[in-house]
Amino acid sequence: MAKTLEYKGHPLQRKDNIIYYGSFADKYIIMMQILDTKKVKDLDVASKVSVQLQLTDPSIKSRDRVVKKAEKDSLYAAIDVAAVWLERALASR
Repeated sequence: MAKTLEYKGHPLQRKDNIIYYGSFADKYIIMMQILDTKKVKDLDVASKVSVQLQLTDPSIKSRDRVVKKAEKDSLYAAIDVAAVWLERALASR
């Protein structure tokens, strides 16, 4: 079985240009969407990333699940803010 990629104790899952950070079993999850990339040598590097703190409750309409959102200019900056938001949200049960 493949080991799930983790960052600061929470799972990271990627599907196309969307990265989910956190567990759907928890009350909150982070969705990071890569909106734009730039070429650095021969690699595509994220240059615009949307970060959203979302409720995981399936009974809430998807547009009402977003608690907080921001845009960052790198994946590093995005995951940095994502980690803080997720920790705070999960701590405030």
